[in-house]
Amino acid sequence: MQPDTNFFQDKKVLVTGASRGIGRAIALHFAQSGADIVVNFFRQRKAAENTASEILATGRQALVVKANLGDLKDLRLLFHTIEQEFGSLNIVVHNAASGYNRPALEQKVKGWDWTMNINARSLLFLTQYAVPLMEKNSGGSIVAISSPGSHTVLPDYVVVGASKAAIETVVRYLAVELAARNINVNAVSPGIVLTEALKYFDPVKNNNLIIEQITRRTPAKRLVTPEDVAGVVAFLCSPTAQMIRGQVISVDGGISLLGPSVIPPGNDSD
Repeated sequence: MQPDTNFFQDKKVLVTGASRGIGRAIALHFAQSGADIVVNFFRQRKAAENTASEILATGRQALVVKANLGDLKDLRLLFHTIEQEFGSLNIVVHNAASGYNRPALEQKVKGWDWTMNINARSLLFLTQYAVPLMEKNSGGSIVAISSPGSHTVLPDYVVVGASKAAIETVVRYLAVELAARNINVNAVSPGIVLTEALKYFDPVKNNNLIIEQITRRTPAKRLVTPEDVAGVVAFLCSPTAQMIRGQVISVDGGISLLGPSVIPPGNDSD
């Protein structure tokens, strides 16, 4: 069944880490379906403004807000700005991610705290701010972007993987607790997505041969695109998916069915 794209007309959607890659694709997908978008970013202002320009070109509103989601003051300011400008929210997509990629024995406290706060802690506390804005619309949807590293050991991925596992756990708890408020919560776990994020992982730095090998190994015979992920996120926010709660939906072309992935995918750090 296809989601009813008319459902998103005039909806208010927050996409964290929306400046590039998967986040940008999600923001544009919702805008093209009639939604107004909050484009959150932390470092990539120019890229965020470019995303906003593309949204405006669809005839929808775009609100660009800088916020470090690991900073609770920034988080409060983000939602204060949303309430002032949009009044309410229908959908939150938690895509923003960051992390220090190091072997476990070389990981440092700063890297752990930074990664866990931006990736996982933020999901819990942004939900606390989002719920009152969603209740103004009698409910809504929350989707978090996870990673196969939540349950598979990937190179130098210990802290990011732990944060993604935490995200999936928080999603399950939120899904149960918020169901009575007509807010559904799920996660999407993309496979290997060819975005700028891959340049941070040693196995594929400047190595097109490995990319080609992974593509051949994938049953779908191609890598996942940001647009693939965006489509699934939108589906989970549609009425068609109302009985899907607390699930982690894998979007990987079937490669996980063949065993552990060679490299992590993931949302672009922002």
